[in-house]
Amino acid sequence: MTTDQVRPATPEPGPAQPGPAQPGAAAPGGQLAPVRGSRGRHAGPPAANQSPASLLPAPASLGRRLLAAARSSPVAAAGLIILIAMTVFCFAGPLIYHTDQVHVFLRLANLSPRSGHPLGTDGEGDDELGRLMVGGQASLLVGAAAGVLAAILGSLWGAVAGYAGGYLDAVMMRIVDAGIAIPAIVVLLVLVVIYRPSELVLILAIALTSWLSTARLVRAEALTLRTREYVQMVRVMGGSGLRAVLRHITPNTAGTIAVNVTFQIANAILLLATLSYLGLGIQAPAVDWGGMIFQGIQTISSGYWWQIVPPGLAIMLVVVAFTMVGDGLRDSARRESGRR
Repeated sequence: MTTDQVRPATPEPGPAQPGPAQPGAAAPGGQLAPVRGSRGRHAGPPAANQSPASLLPAPASLGRRLLAAARSSPVAAAGLIILIAMTVFCFAGPLIYHTDQVHVFLRLANLSPRSGHPLGTDGEGDDELGRLMVGGQASLLVGAAAGVLAAILGSLWGAVAGYAGGYLDAVMMRIVDAGIAIPAIVVLLVLVVIYRPSELVLILAIALTSWLSTARLVRAEALTLRTREYVQMVRVMGGSGLRAVLRHITPNTAGTIAVNVTFQIANAILLLATLSYLGLGIQAPAVDWGGMIFQGIQTISSGYWWQIVPPGLAIMLVVVAFTMVGDGLRDSARRESGRR
C-alpha cells in the first residue's frame, strides 16, 4: 500500500466565511471590533470624517432649558407664566379691547376708573388700559431686542478673548473694564441727545451699554473650555480659531448665556423706563410704560394715581418675572453641571 492511499484527503482551503465578530477581536484593517451596546473606550476609534463637535452632546436649546427650569422650580414656573400672560395681554389685548390711541378727547381727560374705562383716562382722554397694552408692546420689544443683542455681542467678545488669551485677551478685557467704569445711564443720555430716540436707536444704545457683563462671564467660561480635548482637536486638525469659537466654545456656554439673557432683558426694560421717565425715551405719539409714568407725574399733585400705578406695576411684574426665570435657569444649569 502506498503513502498516497493511506493519507486521508484534506479539503482545499477556500475563502473564509464571514462570521460574527467577537468582542475585542481584530477587524479588517487592524482595528478592534466594537463591543455591541458599549460606549467609551470599547466603542472603537471615531471615524476619520467625524468632527469634534459630534463627540459631544448637543447643547440644550433655550426652550428646553426654560421647560426644564419650570418643571424643577416653582419660582421659575411662576415667572414664566407671568411673562406669557403679560405678552398675551400686550399683543392680543388690543384685538379684543378696542381703543382709540390716535385722537385727543379732552372731554374725557383725567377720568377715574369707571365703567367703559376700567383704568381711567390720562390727560388727553386716552383710555389707560388700552394705552397700557400699547405701551407694553414697545417696552417688551425694545427690552427683548436690546437684551438679546447685548448677550450676542458680549458672548462673541468674551469667547474670542478667552480663546485667544495672551496680549489680545488683556487688551480686550481692559476695554471691557473701562466701559464698566462709565455709568451706563450717562452713555445713554449722551447717545439719545445726539440721535433722535427712535426704537432702533434705543435698542442699539441700550445694547451697547449692556454687553460688558456678559463678556466677562463668557470669557471666564472660555478660559476653561479652550483647554478641553475637543477644542484642542480643532487645532490639531487644522481648524481655524473662528471655527473653534463659533462651533465649540460659544455653544458650550449656552447655559451661562441663557441665564444672562433674562437679566439683560430685565435691565433693558428698566433702562428704557428710566430714559422715558426723563423724557428721552420713545417719542410721542408712541408710548411705553416709562413714558406713561412720565406723563402721570405731571399731574400727581391732583391725585390721579391711576395714571402712575398701572404702568409702574407692569414694569415691576415683568422685571421680577424675568429675574425669577433667570434664577430658575441658573439653578437648573448648576444641577446639570453637577451631574456631569
